[in-house]
Parts: sequence; structure tokens; C-alpha cells
Amino acid sequence: MKKRMMLVLAALMAAGMVFAQGSKEGGAAAPAKSTGPVTLEWWTWDPTMKDQNAQVIAQYEKDHPNVKINNTIIDTKEYWTKIRIQAQQRKLPDVFTMSSGYLEEWAQNGLMYNLDPLIKRDKTDEVFYKAMMDSTKAIAKADHVYALPFALVTTVLYYNKNAFDAAGLAYPNEDWDWNAFRDAAKKLTVDKNGDGVIDQWGFWVYGRYAQIESWVYANGGNLLTAGKDQFAPDQAARDALNFLYSLVTTDKSAPPQKEMSAFRNEDIFTQGKAAMWVDGSWYVDNMRKKLGNDGFKWGITRVPFGPSGKAARVTYGWPDSYCMAPNTQHVEEAWDFMKYVAGEGIDISQYMAGKIPSNIALSKQIVDPAQQPGTDMELLSTEAGEPLKTSYTKGWNEWRGYRSNEAMGLNGYIDSAMNGERTMDEAIKAATGDINAVLKRYYK
Repeated sequence: MKKRMMLVLAALMAAGMVFAQGSKEGGAAAPAKSTGPVTLEWWTWDPTMKDQNAQVIAQYEKDHPNVKINNTIIDTKEYWTKIRIQAQQRKLPDVFTMSSGYLEEWAQNGLMYNLDPLIKRDKTDEVFYKAMMDSTKAIAKADHVYALPFALVTTVLYYNKNAFDAAGLAYPNEDWDWNAFRDAAKKLTVDKNGDGVIDQWGFWVYGRYAQIESWVYANGGNLLTAGKDQFAPDQAARDALNFLYSLVTTDKSAPPQKEMSAFRNEDIFTQGKAAMWVDGSWYVDNMRKKLGNDGFKWGITRVPFGPSGKAARVTYGWPDSYCMAPNTQHVEEAWDFMKYVAGEGIDISQYMAGKIPSNIALSKQIVDPAQQPGTDMELLSTEAGEPLKTSYTKGWNEWRGYRSNEAMGLNGYIDSAMNGERTMDEAIKAATGDINAVLKRYYK
């Protein structure tokens, strides 16, 4: 598998050499609009968006009768394999969706059009959040913007209002620090019937990226070196990991990961097994559908800041974006369509709850007073304009322990500490060697 991936990367590099001019210098001269009919190829993932995409296309083609849009929708599991084949054959679609996790690879291989001149000309960073565009540059380790974000996800602290009310505690807020969080977690850990078994934990956490990195960045820490090519947690990051570890092993306000293996991660909070939980903002949609507005009352707020994090607030978040093929023959038309589907021509109904539109005006519409968590959703549009950080690198899925690799990588090492198999410092030490061996393959 690893050998196959390196071969794929080598092929992409070869393709990138051919594409390089369009990627690094594309747009230096003002591109001309086509004089005749234009057909744009638009590739996206997520087949559930088929009907919505069709509606967007119908309206765009009505407003732009000289442009036809062909939308190819591919399941996420197959998307990257198929679009890499297109890259190798120099047949990339005019516009295609891009994950933050692959930005660095694609930017360094010259597989995306440089959008800088277009953004400057159209003042696009006044219509879309500049912070999101800046984050794509940082993730790609690039000097140019190659991706126009359409949605951002962050991580938030979910809290059970019913549990807080029962304990006589004030709800968490943006000023919460670790001490306030720790105190609440202890008081929210309850054996309701006195049988010696905890019925409600104060908090739920395991080694998952969306549950761990938020605490690291909320403490001003970093897991990686400045060049993001080596795993080297600084002291603030180590302090964050040890803080979470102490909630499980010292305070006993959060359960070991192995004790919750019978539950899906997203069910532990919604079933009342834990009163607080940190994870992706995208779970807002899941909880609205599962919990409705009656009975279970919940809210969201920022992840509490650590002793080193309050002075320089950053948001742990990452955008999904649209990119343009570096050799597209229809730069102006592709750019216009990109802006349209990224937010200028769509409405808030196109977004899953918890995903933050990159279009500034559209992002202000994410609050639905009729649905939980009500005005708490204003936090998300606030975070969209703040500096963003992630731990994405080439090979991230492998070293972090993502999806099918969840029991491996950093995720697995953190869980081993939470499960009492070693201390967190021992887990960090063991993880460092293995993770850097992975990163060395990608950053020779």
C-alpha cells in the first residue's frame, strides 16, 4: 500500500511538471472570456448532493446561457483515486472539490491554478473570509492561493444543559479556562443510583484528531515543527495532552476509551453518557436530527483555553474548497462558476448545519432560532474570520490514525495512555519515533 502511494505521488509529480506553468504563473495576464458556447466540467464528492447540485446548475445555466455545466459526482472513497488518474492524464476537470488534507500535495505538484490575480482583481477576499484563504496557503505551504473555500468546519465544546441544570452549574462560555472546565467535569460525573457505576461522565475524550488538537491549539501549542515536516510536540502541546490524560486517570471525570467501545463516538453525548464533549461542528446537523428541540437541551461554545492560549486565540478548523485545473481553457468562466457555487449564487439551505459558509454574508445566516443550539451558532461565523490552524501534512491520514487507521498512529498512542497502558509522556515518546518515520517518507 505504501509503495503504491509513493508511485502515485511520483506520477503526480510528473504530471505537475507539465502543469507547472498554469499553477505557478496562471492568471499573470488577464484571461479572456470565450466568445462561443462553453462547457465546464465540475467534479464533486458526496452523491447525496446530486439534487442540490442539479438545482444550482439549472439556475447558473439560466443566468449564463452560453455556459453548460457537467457535474460528475463521485463517492468520497473513490474520489481521490479517480481524480488523480485525471491529473496523470492531464484531464483534470475545470473546477473540482479539494480537501485541506491534500492541498499540500496538489500545490507542490503544480496541479491547481494560481488564483491570486483573480482574487486581487475581483476583491474576492472582501466577499469571502480572508482567514480561510490564508489557511489554504498555510496548509499548502504555498505563496499563492490555489483554492477558494466554500465551507469551514471547526471544533466546539458541546454541553448538556439538562445536566448542568441538575448540578446547579452555570453553562460554559467563551471565557472558560481549564480550571473552570475541570471543576465542572468533576461535578457532572454522577453515579445516579449509588451502585458504584458511573451513569453520567463529566466529559468524553479519546485520541481522535477533532477531540485532541483543539485543546493543543487552545493552549497555544503545536504538535509539529514550524516546517510541519516533523512531529515534535512543544511544551504547550504536551501540557494539553497531559491535561486530558489527567481527566481520565486522576480526576476520573472522563472514562477510559476502552470502556466506551460499545458506543459510537457520536452517541455517547446524545445518549447522556457524558455531559460534555469536544468534536466537529458538523455534528450539529446530526444532533438536530437525533434530538430535535424537546427534552434534551444542549448548547455549544469554544473549547476552553489553557494557561498559554488566551493571549493568542486561534481556531482549530479547516476548509473544503474548489480548485481550478491549471490547464483549463476557460479561466474566466471557471472562476465565475467557482465563486457562484462557493457562496455567491447559493443559499444557506445548501449547507449541512455546522458547516460554515466561506461567503461572509451567507455565514451570518447560520443561526436558526427555531432549532438548537439557537444563537450559540453565532460562534461559528465568528471563528470563520479568525486565524486557523491544523496539523495537516502529507501522510496525515497515516501518522494521525484516521478512519480505518484510528487504532493506529497518534490516535492509538493517546488511547493507550487513556486506557492506563502507559503514561501520556511515554505515549508521546513512543509516538514520536513512529510518526517521524512516516513523515520522513514524505519529506525526503
